[in-house]
Amino acid sequence: MQTVDVIIPSYKPGPEFSMLIDELEKQAYAVNKIIIINTEKRYFVERAEIVDTVAKYGNIEVRHIDKSEFDHGNTRNFGVSLSNADLFLMITQDAIPRDNALISHLVNALQDPGVAAAYARQYPKADCNLAERYSRKFNYPTEAVRKTIKDLPRLGIKTFFCSNVCAMYRRDVFDKVGGFLHKAIFNEDMVFAGNAMYQGYAICYVPEAGVIHSHNYSYMQQFHRNFDLGVSQTDHPEIFAGIKSESEGKRMVRDTIRHFRHIGKSYLVPDYVIMCSFRLLGYKLGRNYKKLPKKLVKACSMNKSYWK
Repeated sequence: MQTVDVIIPSYKPGPEFSMLIDELEKQAYAVNKIIIINTEKRYFVERAEIVDTVAKYGNIEVRHIDKSEFDHGNTRNFGVSLSNADLFLMITQDAIPRDNALISHLVNALQDPGVAAAYARQYPKADCNLAERYSRKFNYPTEAVRKTIKDLPRLGIKTFFCSNVCAMYRRDVFDKVGGFLHKAIFNEDMVFAGNAMYQGYAICYVPEAGVIHSHNYSYMQQFHRNFDLGVSQTDHPEIFAGIKSESEGKRMVRDTIRHFRHIGKSYLVPDYVIMCSFRLLGYKLGRNYKKLPKKLVKACSMNKSYWK
C-alpha cells in the first residue's frame, strides 16, 4: 500500500482550517503525515482552535517560516523535502474535502506510473457568486481527463492545467521532473505539469475527487491575480511560448453570459463584463511586464514580495 503525506502551505489560517485537518484525518485512505508549512508563526499560534486541532492528532508536523522566505514554488518544495511518502497531496488551507474518498480517488489515478499528478474537482462554497459558480462548472467538468503533450493542439493552454488547490503527485516522478520552480510568482502547478508532459508523463483530472473551494474576488484582486498569471507565462516560454490563453478565456465569457441569460439573470452581465475586463487588462500587462517601469510592475502584482 502506497503511503500518502499531505502538504499544506498556510498563512493567517481561518476557521475552516480546523475543518480541513479533521476531514483529512477522516479519509478512508489513511494519511501518513500532514505537513504544514506556515508563514508567520504569530498568526498561527494566536488561533487557539487551530493549535488544539493540531495537538489532537499525532501525525502533524508544523514548520514556521518568515513572510520574506515564502515562495509559491520553493515553499512547497520545502514541504516535499520533509516527506518520505510514495505520494503527496498538495492542498490549500481553504479547500475542504467533499467526502472521505478524496484521497482514495486520487491515489487510484496515480497507480499508472505514467501519470505524474492528478488534481481534484473544485465545488463552489455556499456564498459563491454566480459568475464564479459557473466558472467552476466550466473549468471542472464531470468527465475525467488524462492529458499528455499530444493533446496540446486540441486543448491548448488547458493541456497544462493542474491546480495545487488540491493535487496529488508521485514522488518518484516529481523528483525526476525537478520539482516545483525554486522561484515562482504564481502558476507553479501548471509549469510543473508542462515540464512533466514534455518529459512524457500525463496529468489526470479526477472529478470523483472533490473539494469545496471558491473565492469572490474583487475587480482589483482579479487584476492582480491575472497580472501574476501573465508574468508566469512570459517567464516560462519553454512551456507557454506560442500558446494563447485568450481564446479559452473568450469561450468562458461567452458561455457565462449565455448562462446568465438562460437563467434569467441578464442584469449580471454588465458587472461580469467589467470583471473580465480587469482580468484581461491584468493578464495583458503581465505578459508585457518587461516593458513596464519596475514600480508599476510591483504595484500591479498580487505577490509583491516576489519582486524584492
